[in-house]
Amino acid sequence: MPAEFILETTGLTKEFKGFVAVNNVDLKVRRGHIHALIGPNGAGKTTFFNLLTKFLHPTSGTITFNGADITQERPAQTARRGIVRSFQISAVFPHMTVLENVRTALQRNLGNSFHFWKPESTLAPLHGRARELLATVGLQDYADEMTVNLPYGRKRALELATTMALEPELMLLDEPTQGMGHEDVSRVTALIKKISAGRTILMVEHNMNVVSSIADRITVLQRGAIIADGPYAEVSANPLVIEAYMGTSDAALQGAH
Repeated sequence: MPAEFILETTGLTKEFKGFVAVNNVDLKVRRGHIHALIGPNGAGKTTFFNLLTKFLHPTSGTITFNGADITQERPAQTARRGIVRSFQISAVFPHMTVLENVRTALQRNLGNSFHFWKPESTLAPLHGRARELLATVGLQDYADEMTVNLPYGRKRALELATTMALEPELMLLDEPTQGMGHEDVSRVTALIKKISAGRTILMVEHNMNVVSSIADRITVLQRGAIIADGPYAEVSANPLVIEAYMGTSDAALQGAH
């Protein structure tokens, strides 16, 4: 039986010349859950994600994924284990078609991403899977559209499709609804819920309506340390959380009840 928790950090700490960005964080992400990481600006959320994906090395503490200590691994090793991060800025190739973007991600997953000089016909077997992924995120009618022409919300949907093409076991979503209008937020929120079937998602998200509607569990960071952890109803009523958001996102926090 796989372990109950897919990802665990113990005492995870990152200091920058005396400034503690992540402070002794013990986090457990339950397999198959959507787990949200929230907190005011400067709380350490992005630094924490950078530690998980190995773009930063911790000052102290450990990271365990599927029971293996991955603390000292390189980014590529961690990605091969099935931890894939979707970035805040839409990470797609603007001058490729929507289908080509997904196909490129599928090629990367097969380990032959540098075979661009091969005949187009050799890539045909990937088209079926690419179209399946596009259908999953509602982009099947945009397959031949140049990506640069897509509206912002559709680009984020494409990014989810390319992330799924890498077959992640744990998806790290970094502000997936940032900069979106209400309609796009609703669409992408529903997409995240849909694609969470059979995988685990850890997301950094500012929008409390998104968090309250899809997160199974929420961890709140402030000044690099965890101040609350639990279901939304419990966390949103926590006096420390309300104080942390006062004057910034407090209205959003209360409004999402």
